[in-house]
Amino acid sequence: MALYEHTVMTRQDISAQQAEALNDTIKDLIVAGGGTVAKIEYWGLRNLTYRVKKNRKAHYSLLAIDTPPAAMAEVERQLGINEDVLRWLTVKVEELDLELSPLLARRERERERDRDRPARTDDVAVEA
Repeated sequence: MALYEHTVMTRQDISAQQAEALNDTIKDLIVAGGGTVAKIEYWGLRNLTYRVKKNRKAHYSLLAIDTPPAAMAEVERQLGINEDVLRWLTVKVEELDLELSPLLARRERERERDRDRPARTDDVAVEA
């Protein structure tokens, strides 16, 4: 079986739940084809550098996949039919990176930093 990193961009006017449902559909296609999905990351709604099919934003998802090439070809065929999908990119890799992507790792570091930051004193009303 081959190892792939697969990124999908979906239209901005669908909900986050619909974008994640598309990820589940991709996972079901891979499993039906005899493969496995090692990681699914939903990156959220992000700005595009330029318009793609009249959209300024897109929902991004990253999948780490171990599957036969025939199953990956079926996923790409299904994505080509789906009107909610703007673009996708499939890259064959030597090994799967199962850690958080740099984008999500940065978000986690920012959340931890905000949790550890002490409360600001100027937010507290001082009675005279």
